[in-house]
Amino acid sequence: MQNTIWDPQHECMPRDEIGQLQLERLQATLNRVYKNVTCYRTKFNERGIVPEDITSLSDLAKLPFTTKEDLRLNYPYGMFAVPLREVVRIHSSSGTTGKPTVVGYTKNDLKIWSNLVARFMTAAGVTPDDVVQIAFGYGLFTGAFGLHYGSETIGAAVIPMSGGNTDKQIMIMQDYKSTVLVCTPSYAINIADRIEKLGIDPKTLSLKVGLFGGEPWSEAMRREIESRLSLSATDNYGLSEVIGPGVAGECRCKCGMHISEDGFIPEIINPETCEVLPPGSVGELVLTTISKEAFPMIRYRTRDITSLDYGVCECGRTTVRMKKTMGRSDDMLIIKGVNVFPSQIEEVLVAIEGCEPHYQLVVDRKGAMDTLEVSIEVTEHIFFDEMKKQRAFLEMVEKKIDTVLGVGVTVKLVEPNSLPRNEGKANRVIDRRQL
Repeated sequence: MQNTIWDPQHECMPRDEIGQLQLERLQATLNRVYKNVTCYRTKFNERGIVPEDITSLSDLAKLPFTTKEDLRLNYPYGMFAVPLREVVRIHSSSGTTGKPTVVGYTKNDLKIWSNLVARFMTAAGVTPDDVVQIAFGYGLFTGAFGLHYGSETIGAAVIPMSGGNTDKQIMIMQDYKSTVLVCTPSYAINIADRIEKLGIDPKTLSLKVGLFGGEPWSEAMRREIESRLSLSATDNYGLSEVIGPGVAGECRCKCGMHISEDGFIPEIINPETCEVLPPGSVGELVLTTISKEAFPMIRYRTRDITSLDYGVCECGRTTVRMKKTMGRSDDMLIIKGVNVFPSQIEEVLVAIEGCEPHYQLVVDRKGAMDTLEVSIEVTEHIFFDEMKKQRAFLEMVEKKIDTVLGVGVTVKLVEPNSLPRNEGKANRVIDRRQL
């Protein structure tokens, strides 16, 4: 047991000791942001709160939330809690919906970040003997750098491939004997597609572990990746505003992602009422950082939908586990009054023989009615089948989706490789109602 745990001191603490550590670090963090971050001081004053008022973890609910809008309003450095001369690394989001959100790290922040990533990588089975191929794009995105330094902290060899150039990715896997693959799950499917086209037997590769994150993915997609790449696929979770990868990750039991509670306090809230929900409830994940120096976040609304399990894992870790994210509270589709997450549709499609793991949802409005069209790639056999059989197949898919979602959809069958491919996060949804 000892050799499979990166940090047994913090990962196997009794719950009461975890709570005490969190409270001490929370109080120190609140004092730091109240003193150094104008945004937080203003928010606290508006509520008539000072850091000394927070004397228990239950008092956390008294504090205001932080949103991405707060980060944009304080762009670029207004949320930093240390002088810029103490910041040694700056990352940011892509800024696809406006100004990017800018985050900073001190030297100590980078050390903590590396250790947190090394922790979940070790839990997934990565060792100093491994060769880690990172197929995330290097740049302002935190994903590649987080896994890079986490790997080096473990002592594993790193291949900083970056994203794209799939044929070269595969060549490197073969020649350099890569044992660990790091990328988004959708890009892992792209790699599997290409390996199959090249006639390569995945069992001839040295891959044993896949560390996939950056987008929601289903258990059915996990099984697909594992069978097609002949590896153990694990999930991990993080976001740039909080730290990057390193917030949580699966152990080999794959029964939820362990949150590093010595660095983060998680809550689940009702995204509409903002009420804190009891353990086991499904809702929006809210995170408070309690070990970061440059860029602390107090009750940050991640918008990710999940639930928390406080039971002790089979691996022996006592840290709370979050389930795979079901989608986002702000990206959630409401079709005819029904909440729809793309991951629900993915679960249906991956389980149907003949459907490829590539799809796209198009939401539109005809008159006052919402419509949902699901374009799915199917095998050539299905696509070129006689009309009667193809129609029967299409109706079967529509019925299965309707059963899961509780809302009717129109399914469109398209030939293999006809939908756009993305080497980063897959763009699954086109919502024309917003145009």
